[in-house]
Amino acid sequence: MQAATMDPAEEPPSLLWGMDPVFSAFARLYIKDILQMTESIQVPGIYFYNFHPIYKVDVLGTVVYKREREKFFCYGVDDGTGVINCLCWKNDLLKEEADPGKSAGKDSDGAPGGFNPVAELKKLKQAQQSRCHLEIGELLRVRGPVKTSRQQREIMASTFYKVDDPVMAVQIAWMMEVPQLYRQCYDKPLQLQPDATSDSAISPLGKATNIIKDFLKQRSVTKFRPYDVLELLEPLISSHGQAASADQEPVAGPSACQQLRQLLKETLQLLQDEGVVYRKVRSQDEVYNVTIQDKDLFIAVKDIITVDSKIEKYAEKGCHILHILTAVRHRYSLNVSKAVLELVLKSLECNSDIVSTRDNYYTVF
Repeated sequence: MQAATMDPAEEPPSLLWGMDPVFSAFARLYIKDILQMTESIQVPGIYFYNFHPIYKVDVLGTVVYKREREKFFCYGVDDGTGVINCLCWKNDLLKEEADPGKSAGKDSDGAPGGFNPVAELKKLKQAQQSRCHLEIGELLRVRGPVKTSRQQREIMASTFYKVDDPVMAVQIAWMMEVPQLYRQCYDKPLQLQPDATSDSAISPLGKATNIIKDFLKQRSVTKFRPYDVLELLEPLISSHGQAASADQEPVAGPSACQQLRQLLKETLQLLQDEGVVYRKVRSQDEVYNVTIQDKDLFIAVKDIITVDSKIEKYAEKGCHILHILTAVRHRYSLNVSKAVLELVLKSLECNSDIVSTRDNYYTVF
């Protein structure tokens, strides 16, 4: 493959790479994404996935081809998305395997029936050798930096070993963890500019949203009405008005009270769009339920998944999120949005009440 490169104008400055925690970690990426990562112009050997600087990865896959040389093994590893070449250097213990007679005749050291350090060391060496010798079809875990050699992307293994996984427990755990890492980290482009999150760069709407979120979290609020949080936003209007009057001549416009109510309206709408709050019942009494504190909603969603996943149609893959959403609206509240349901499903999955069988499909243990 020809190594893709980024436009120098788009590439984050190398001085800021250390601000990204992914840079110092072994990134658990799919092999397909490792093969398609773009290479840095500033520092060859550094690659970018979604603007995250990456130079070392952690891969779990099946050996589909192998070559052995005097100083290294070369394994082709397939994780279901692609195949990558892994160069695994032999250590001194593996090189000594070629001369098994070196320690022959020494196993008799030690008291009869007692602990024999030479024999135990030999067993340890044999165990390590067996973990590093893999055959086609066996499971291999590899950690190391990514390199491009002879126009081929490959992993220079710093650690590698055979994984014994007779009931596929390791592979299932891996398949559950990696999509979560993608959703929570890799697929979210990191803003590396140091002033991107400064207080002056946040709009009044962003500040208002953060204030109400903090209030709901600290007080463990389950339900509230707009007037319960209205006064929390008053400082934003007064400070914004003072800054505006200092820069320009006063002009006619909406009063501070009108600005405050408009800001609250926009903030509540944004919180609903994010799924943080929702209105269970549409009525003149404007009551908002806090999603994460709505235990009845959690019970309803879990019950729907528990019951419906037993149906033959959903037994294998689980229930799709749109099916769950339709059922929740039918059995609990018509006003539950997809954003609200996603927040509930994420919380239930974090608590191990449900499990995601694949993207947007859920079932119970």
